[in-house]
Amino acid sequence: MRIGVIGTGRIGTIHANTLSRHREVGSLILTDADGARAQELAHRLGETAAPGVDEIFKWGVDAVVITTATSAHAELIGRAARSGLPVFCEKPIALDLPGTLQAIAEVETAGTVLQMGFQRRFDAGYTGAREAVRSGRLGRLHTVRALTSDQAPPPAEWLPLSGGLYRDTLIHDFDILRWVTGHEIVDVYAAGSDAGPPMFRAAGDVDTAAAVLTLDDGTLATATATRLNGAGYDVRMELAGELDQVVVGLDDRTPIASTEPTGPPAADKPWTGFLERFGPAYEAELDAFIEVVRGERANPCDGREALQALRIAEACEISRRERRAVRLAELPGGASAAAL
Repeated sequence: MRIGVIGTGRIGTIHANTLSRHREVGSLILTDADGARAQELAHRLGETAAPGVDEIFKWGVDAVVITTATSAHAELIGRAARSGLPVFCEKPIALDLPGTLQAIAEVETAGTVLQMGFQRRFDAGYTGAREAVRSGRLGRLHTVRALTSDQAPPPAEWLPLSGGLYRDTLIHDFDILRWVTGHEIVDVYAAGSDAGPPMFRAAGDVDTAAAVLTLDDGTLATATATRLNGAGYDVRMELAGELDQVVVGLDDRTPIASTEPTGPPAADKPWTGFLERFGPAYEAELDAFIEVVRGERANPCDGREALQALRIAEACEISRRERRAVRLAELPGGASAAAL
């Protein structure tokens, strides 16, 4: 199998490394807006660098992996669909709902595959939480608490391109909330704070955010995120039911310290970022993509799944801006996604 990788930045490099050593992948063609960066990575991996995106399609590949800036995702997804090629794309499809819906329409018209990169679906902890909920072990689920805390903020110049904290970061929590519980979110109330470094205010973004979300069965959930968690990278999910409760992301590297006299000690080596914390999950999602391309399994996270996560993020942005509760039914694209 020959795969084209479009984008060789941080996550593109990780994916290229994984694919280059995959037993079902014979070769890669790499390209990037920074041609020297693609050339260097191709040389290091023993793969081929292309001068541009056009060559990816002209030279012939069996599938495409898109890890470019978000602004290019929708166009590249559409081009791959028109070429009859299956695509793996990092989230999101686009930073707005019209662009997302258009790209999905192109994929569905072409009858091709689009798998989205929501890697938490392949993490052992979240998989265990899903099993605990679905098996009935927790009883009736009444409360879910999700959080994502970055250790350090991203570069200031990147913030205006990110889509904001809800679309860039909390979108993962929104997706995994749906996936773990098997329920849709029907309304949200969100708030954000830009009291940190001025670069967030300059970008029209917030450095810390919180949302209260109601699921379609009445379960209440909270989701919080921050760019400024100096203790380390912290991603957790707590699920409480009438019979039991479980937590994802609590281990000897969780960057939290107890103030109780007999509490556990602080982590000696806290997580520093998402690439380290979710390394195995990133590999597993690409394994799944190869299996999808080979016809060996169903798509585990298609474009409609990504659309629903973006709709929740959009609802949170409206709620934050207008200081009101927002029902998801107010937003377009509400047709049910694939079975959760």
